[in-house]
Amino acid sequence: MRRVVPSGDAGLRLDQALAHLVPELSRARLKSWIDSGRVAVDGSSWEAKRRVRGGETLTIAVVDEPPSDRVEAQPIALAIVHEDDSIIVVDKPAGLVVHPGNGNRDGTLQNALLAHDASLASVPRAGIVHRLDKDTSGLLVIARTLASHAHLVRQLAARSVHRAYLAVVHGNLARAVVIDAPIGRHPTRRTTMAVIEGGRPARTHVDVVERFGDATLVRCRLETGRTHQIRVHLAAAGHPLVGDPAYGSRRRHAVAPAFARQALHAIRLELDHPASGARMCFDAPIPGDLAALIDALRTRGEAPLQPRMTATPMTATLVRRAR
Repeated sequence: MRRVVPSGDAGLRLDQALAHLVPELSRARLKSWIDSGRVAVDGSSWEAKRRVRGGETLTIAVVDEPPSDRVEAQPIALAIVHEDDSIIVVDKPAGLVVHPGNGNRDGTLQNALLAHDASLASVPRAGIVHRLDKDTSGLLVIARTLASHAHLVRQLAARSVHRAYLAVVHGNLARAVVIDAPIGRHPTRRTTMAVIEGGRPARTHVDVVERFGDATLVRCRLETGRTHQIRVHLAAAGHPLVGDPAYGSRRRHAVAPAFARQALHAIRLELDHPASGARMCFDAPIPGDLAALIDALRTRGEAPLQPRMTATPMTATLVRRAR
């Protein structure tokens, strides 16, 4: 593949100019090709950060990607919310792992997607561009083409993909808050995350939906997408998710002492369609187990409490009131 850098791109880094010339591929992939010497500039190898002048001829040795890391297609039922030539939106059930990893070599969403559409083998991770924890239910968008994949990755980086979640937390959360606290790997429990100094910036908006005295139904909106972000932020603020095995409270809830997973559901997803550019919004119904938990909290003999205007004490460095 050959491309000529237009004069209007003069002054850009090589990786930026290449991304303009080949928009159907992700910047990460193109940079990896530059770093591995697969991109020649007028016959010479350049570093990705070197600036172009305009007029250079780029010769790109296109490399076929291995088909989805050789993950096998498996006929697993999918709840498809929307499907077209560019994207698939699925409602993932709790208990389904998104892609293979240690201890989960098959039976994942990725296996199911490859059975649903064999052409997804040509897209990285069968088109999966973001993920949900195994025991979090709700909406995920899948890219069906390389161009859609690159477009969605750019949207996620630009934070134009909006995601909203419903959660049930321990304690009486009195008002809307914004939790702004950096997240990184836990210093001693390496399989979990924590609010730590020097972590990656993370911000979560939390609105109160309904209060039950010793538990609260909340709606969370992410500005960033850090690993376990909602679970970590709410636990750090003193309101861990009901049923969360890693970050949850040791307290036994009177209504749901054995809720089998973290009470978290990705209920809404908004994005720009990769082909048309139209803004699209998808909603997922509350799954049965979470709906049963909410109903039990409502009907245990106490009237639901509405949000009050007095704030529950929280860690001041983590949480500020929403405006």
